[in-house]
Amino acid sequence: MTIEPDSERRLKFYGLNDYGTYHQVERVKEVLEVFDPLAVGYSTSDIIELHNAQLFIENQLYPQSFDSEQRAAWQALRPQLRTVVAKFFNALNDDNFADVITDVHNEYKSDLLQLLAKFKVYDRCSATTVLPALKAVRISMGGLLGNKRLVQKYNHEVRALILADSANAEYLARKHLENNAQQSVHLPSSLTIDDQRALINSYVDSDDPNPNYVKLISFAPLHTGDAVDAKLKLKARRKHQKWTEEFFKKNTGIATGCTVAVDDEQTDPAKLEMDGMVANFSYSRLWLEDTLDQPSILNNFLYVFEFANYHMLLTLPSYRAQLGVLEQLMEVKVKGAYPLDSAFRSKEGSSSLQLAFYRDYLKSKDVEIESVIAWFFSSYLKDEFEVLNFRFTPSSTASTYLEKCRHTFAEMESILQQFTLYAKEGELDLELLNMNSEQVSYKTIPSLLKGKYAYPTSSQDVHAILYLLFSDQSELTYISEELHGNNAVDLLINHEVSYDDFADYQKDSVDYLIDQEVLKNNGQRIVFANCRQLLVLRDVVDDEVASYYHYSTKSRAAIDELVEREWLVRRESLLSEAEASYFNYYLNKAEFTNGPDLRNKYMHGSNVDAANEQEHFSTYISALKLLIALVIKINDEFWLRSVQMDN
Repeated sequence: MTIEPDSERRLKFYGLNDYGTYHQVERVKEVLEVFDPLAVGYSTSDIIELHNAQLFIENQLYPQSFDSEQRAAWQALRPQLRTVVAKFFNALNDDNFADVITDVHNEYKSDLLQLLAKFKVYDRCSATTVLPALKAVRISMGGLLGNKRLVQKYNHEVRALILADSANAEYLARKHLENNAQQSVHLPSSLTIDDQRALINSYVDSDDPNPNYVKLISFAPLHTGDAVDAKLKLKARRKHQKWTEEFFKKNTGIATGCTVAVDDEQTDPAKLEMDGMVANFSYSRLWLEDTLDQPSILNNFLYVFEFANYHMLLTLPSYRAQLGVLEQLMEVKVKGAYPLDSAFRSKEGSSSLQLAFYRDYLKSKDVEIESVIAWFFSSYLKDEFEVLNFRFTPSSTASTYLEKCRHTFAEMESILQQFTLYAKEGELDLELLNMNSEQVSYKTIPSLLKGKYAYPTSSQDVHAILYLLFSDQSELTYISEELHGNNAVDLLINHEVSYDDFADYQKDSVDYLIDQEVLKNNGQRIVFANCRQLLVLRDVVDDEVASYYHYSTKSRAAIDELVEREWLVRRESLLSEAEASYFNYYLNKAEFTNGPDLRNKYMHGSNVDAANEQEHFSTYISALKLLIALVIKINDEFWLRSVQMDN
């Protein structure tokens, strides 16, 4: 018996969070209307379709028109559906296996593997029967490795299949090195580390390896006993560099980057004009000449170059909210790697160029940025906040860039040690400071303010709410050509949307948000229940944190309520988690595998080519940028504390 000859219309349950699931509810009705528990001759695809229909019923997905009696009738079919599916798979053996599964629909291949495991077919049938039959219906190696029970049962046979093709090294890279891989990879216990290393080595040496996976291997962390050692990692790095060079010889691509210029006529301090993907920054000469005093120079990094936002959170780090949909889908994400998405690369390029430009401009006016930073610690903190004994020593103007880098990194650590001691003790005792030899941990630098940052908790509710409200993939972004937005917030703010405007499959999510007191139905339209909470949640999405003391009293009360609901949790540190990760990316290997490790590289003198002055200049600009970022954060700490004391 065939339920539906048109294979393109086969029913598939994709999960409750998948948009495609809800459009198939009427198809469930079609399948169940012709279901006969006594029928014979069901094909494999028929049986798997019945299994998917059962999943719809288990998750209580019914046509909107159904009343309670019709829903109960569907629920009554569940035992019969289970029996038919079980009877089919329990009848499989070595003699009939290959013939029975030949018709499996392409979308049902993962279901087939799962059901074969569920009904213990792998225990009854030999590898010599099952594996060739699965290959005949074009189930990939990735599909096989995604099924734990199959890999365990056919341990040695799966090992042989893996080692037969160097391209299978991609599955090893996916398992060991890729972050958030979409499909699980299970490896047979018989596949040794030496097997894996040899396979990966062969893959890197092959004629046409996937550059994404070669890049993945080049970023592998080095641990004793791992499949990727230092020699293999270096080989992969060189292979990827060679591929990149050859690619851009043949492909000009799209022009990207930025330019900076001084405009004699411009009245606005700064302007940005986009020419395609090229950002052109221009600065008012009059403004720059009128802001040569030390406070104004530091303020320019805030209000002209925008190194921080209005809540004094650094704009420089990589933030998840800035990652585009295509990048999320196409980019291979390396385990333990800092996310180097296009938005981050653009910010890094423009901020470095702006800083190099401003440094040269100030030098032309006999002003050294490092001297301005020294003034901040020695004079400004004392005069403005009565904070004594902080000190920063600028590097010599005659120093090479290599020497400037080493000096700046050392002074940066000294500043953080000073701040840490001050935060703990309430004063800076220089003798006590000299006895401290602990290396700086950017994640744990203390704050002067209790509960300075509010972060989302692990609560499923808050993450579901953030997704539904702010994700461009949320099911609440689109109703019709007239009613749609970039996300649900955009939709509801810019349009008058009533409850009945939403489709049936969307109403469950709307009901959920109403139950959570995020939305409310005023009878005419869906509105936000608490606009202050909405703004806080938006900041949490954009900046991955809310800086508590930068909000008004009423907005802080909204944060407090979110904390009480266990959606947010408050913690204190000088840097937010995203900011600390940015420092870790640049300076060390404490958190990420793909960073330049500048602190260790320059402080320890390892892998540094003393003659490469251009490289050292680039590093020096990065060091200055990090140092200025710390000045911004430290100034914010003392300013916020003074405001709280005044109140």
